[in-house]
Amino acid sequence: MKPEWLKVRLPSGAEYVRIKNLTSKLKLATVCEEARCPNIAECWGGGTATIMLMGDTCTRGCRFCNVKTGRPKSKPDPKEPEHVSTAIASMGLDYVVLTSVNRDDLEDDGAGHFAKTVHLLRQTSPKLLVEVLTPDFRGKTHLVSEVINSDPHVFAHNIETVERLTPQVRDRRASYKQSLQVLKQVKEEKKHIFTKSSIMLGLGETPEEIKQTLKDLRQVACDVVTFGQYLRPTKRHLAVQKYLTPKEFESWKDTALSMGFLYSASGPLVRSSYRAGEYFIKGVLEKGDIKPDQLRVVQ
Repeated sequence: MKPEWLKVRLPSGAEYVRIKNLTSKLKLATVCEEARCPNIAECWGGGTATIMLMGDTCTRGCRFCNVKTGRPKSKPDPKEPEHVSTAIASMGLDYVVLTSVNRDDLEDDGAGHFAKTVHLLRQTSPKLLVEVLTPDFRGKTHLVSEVINSDPHVFAHNIETVERLTPQVRDRRASYKQSLQVLKQVKEEKKHIFTKSSIMLGLGETPEEIKQTLKDLRQVACDVVTFGQYLRPTKRHLAVQKYLTPKEFESWKDTALSMGFLYSASGPLVRSSYRAGEYFIKGVLEKGDIKPDQLRVVQ
């Protein structure tokens, strides 16, 4: 049985209804709906949604994720970047997150699709702040570079869990070191881009392993980290090993900040695109008083 603090309110409110109606009318897929995110009420109610590119079928089968897995029946719509950029402009947002399923079936793993969407968003909505939450592109550096060169304000890629549990939790084509390398490459190529990652807790990790993961993320100069409770989508997915308390999540946030992360959102229902993180980054970018390369790395 889930603890009391994991109960969520039913989606409601004028802004939630507005975004739901617009995403439906404009035929935009959101990871908020596809992954059954428990934060949909809070995020949509606050005017934030995460757009999912390239369809709803992922070529990988991670054991924690509720997004449909299989072989996509078609290639991405070549007009989707234009459609998304036009749709986002009409929604009147000032911050958008673009993510996607893994598309290992494509020659470029979808990197070109990501890059084109970011380019068009920057052109059609010059004041819009753009975050990408990307796959690992199978570790192909030239594909990661293609997305980096589209110049998003924030480049997010999730480490998901500690190194020991990665083979059990993630698809075999994903790896802990490969994810770190993606984040490292962003900083090596464009220091001004903020990097972000996310860790699920409750899968059987130890405190020492969490601390090591945080050290590894800071070693590649990751700026922002979020912590959330792993919730089992169905009985076919991995079982929850532990429900952490809100106090424990607050402690991990404090630990992350003490290690040099610019910001950390941490809580049972926090997910990688949690709006608190987006609003903070938005504030930092607009003020311009903290630069990513000014952050210290804890050895």
